Parts: sequence; structure tokens; C-alpha cells
Amino acid sequence: MQTTLASFSIARLPRIEFGAGAIRKLPAIAAQYGKRLLIITGAGSFTDSVAAEALFHELQAAGFSWEIRRVTQEPSPQWVDTTVAACNALSDMDFDAVIGIGGGSPLDAAKALAGLLKPGNSVLDHLEGVGPELPYQGAATPFIAVPTTAGTGSEATKNAVLSVQGEHGFKKSFRDDRLVAEYAIIDPDLLATCPPAQIAANGMDAFTQLLEAYVSIRANPLTDALALSGMEAVRDSLLNFYHDPSDSAARGKMAYAALLSGICLAQTGLGSVHGVVAPLGAFHPIAHGVGCGMLVAEATRLNIDLMEANEPENPALVKYTTVGKLFRGRSHVDPVGARVFLVHTLTTWAHQLQLPGLADFGVTEADIPKIVAHSRGSSMKTNPITLTDTDIAHLIRVCL
Repeated sequence: MQTTLASFSIARLPRIEFGAGAIRKLPAIAAQYGKRLLIITGAGSFTDSVAAEALFHELQAAGFSWEIRRVTQEPSPQWVDTTVAACNALSDMDFDAVIGIGGGSPLDAAKALAGLLKPGNSVLDHLEGVGPELPYQGAATPFIAVPTTAGTGSEATKNAVLSVQGEHGFKKSFRDDRLVAEYAIIDPDLLATCPPAQIAANGMDAFTQLLEAYVSIRANPLTDALALSGMEAVRDSLLNFYHDPSDSAARGKMAYAALLSGICLAQTGLGSVHGVVAPLGAFHPIAHGVGCGMLVAEATRLNIDLMEANEPENPALVKYTTVGKLFRGRSHVDPVGARVFLVHTLTTWAHQLQLPGLADFGVTEADIPKIVAHSRGSSMKTNPITLTDTDIAHLIRVCL
């Protein structure tokens, strides 16, 4: 007897251009919106590249004018507001499109700017959990996302993640369907200059997003298929890419996995790793992907242990088994053995990728209550099993 598929909805996605050399399509795509561009990028790894030289030459030849703004760390609300004001003060520029080229921070920054250039108000008006949380009214400037790392999946989401670091820090999202990129241009060749440490952090971010989306309480058959495909790509390529950034096949698979991770999280939400990583990154200088890599093995172990003990019929337990079998490369593995192998693999990856521990960033036992208190954001709500404060404290403690 066949089981009827449950109903599901898929939110707006960008139009996607994927493949080696895809950045060459950017001038023609941007021209649909006009010839005046605001380009948001990072400190200089892209603008100093051969790819950037070719792109700017083509844009100039096609009659474009552009303004470049750089974001050198995770963007803050103040950076967004200041940049919006500065761009709107340019008397000769009324931007037709915003282009984000870089890792997660430039893409998130560009996404927020695209949303606020026209209305001109503060991003704090809309930031979840901060300020009045007013509904976003638009209108957004067309946004084109060009990732140069394989990690965050920001090219496929409606979230612009903004951060304030320090004792009273936070990491919150400005999100709306109108912030989704019109186009996501994924060119794996742009990943060739990524250093190994960045590959490790971004790769573990992408994998964590895929796994958490797969076991999320909001998962559906379509996202399940995409998440499994993405995790298979990570299985086959992350370590190869880490050890040899010139490996074009590995680059392509990791760019694909990162894209799928963004698509999936946009539809399903995430889980406990992202719930904890947000305050960790706000209170301590921990890069998001590094935090994911440090926590994902133990968070997976905790979810599995709690389900085996208290909710053996939880459908996510079967999903963890499926991923374990995917990693083991065998379908005839007993469920418990498959889940043990999954956790073992994630622990091994963290060692092979030379990821640090929380204590290396100054996190101590005394910090745990504050981190736990700030871990109840939207990501924790879609974890496949409810975690108590004691559970979350245990997760942090074993990762010190």
C-alpha cells in the first residue's frame, strides 16, 4: 500500500546559473535591470583576482557604471544603515541592481542593502528579535548573488544575517521573500583561491545545513531529495577540496552542495547546531562555519541518543540511519551501526579539517548559561527533538 505524500509548500527561489565560467553571464543578466550597479564584495580576494579583472573589463565595455562597497567582517546593522545612507547620498547614482560577490558576509550585506536602498529606513526596524520588528514594505532593488565560497547558501535564501559582537551581542536575520536574489550565479572556478581553513569552515557549514534541513520537523520530500544529494556531494568532495583547492571536480561538487544547503534551509529551517552557533558567534570571535564544524558531531549524537531513549518512532531517527548508510556506502548496515558511523565520520572530519574546540576561543564553563539562554531562536524550533536547557548545556560542555 502506497503512502500518500504530505502537502508541502516551496518558497520563492532565485533563478540559478550554475557551472564553470558562469560569471561571464553576469553582464547580460545585470543589463535586464539597468546599467548602474552597486557591487558589494569582501576585503579584496575577489577584486584582486583575474576573474574580477575580466568582469570589470566586460562591464565597462558594455557601458555599465558601478560603485563598490566592501564588507570585511560579518555585517552589522550599523554597517548596513551607514552604507544605505552613503549610497543614497550619491547624487549621480540611483542603483538599478545590487550585486553581491563573495562569501556569506558580502552576500548577506548585499541582500540587506538591496532591501533598504529604496525605502531608506533602518534595518533595525525589521531585524527579528531586535527593535519593533515592523513588517517590511519594500520595494527591494533587484539583487544578484555570486558566491565565491562553498558554505553559507546565502545565494538561495531570504535571510540577511547581521551581527553585533560582544557582551550584549547578537546574530539576527532581516528576512523577507522580496530579499531573495533574482539570480544566483554559481561559478565553481571562483572557489579556486579559497584557503584550506576557509574550505573547512564553509564545507562544514554547508553540510550542517543539509543535515539539519533533512531532519527538520518541516522537511518535505523535495527538500529530502536535495539534502541527500548535497550530503553525497560533500561526502565525495570536501576532503579532496580541502587538500587540493585546484581539484575542479571537488570544487564543483562543493559549490553544488552549498547551493542545495541554502535551498533546503530556506524551506525547512535548521536545528540545534545553528541555535547554539548564533549566540556563540555573537559573544565570542567564532566564525559561523567553524562553530558548525565544532558542534555538529556532538549535536547529532545528542539528538540520536535522546530519540533512541525517548522517541524511538521519531522519523528523524530513520533519516539519521539513511545518512549513516550513505556515508558507509552500504545499504545492509544495521540502523544503530549506521548512526554510530555517521557520528564517527563527523568526528573524524573535524579532526582531519583541523577544527579547534570552543575553549580555543575562550569559551568556559561560566559562559554556558548565557549561551543556553540565547539559543532559543528560530533554528532550535525546527530541531527534530525538543532539547532542554540541560541538554543544550551538555552539548556546549562536551565541545569545550
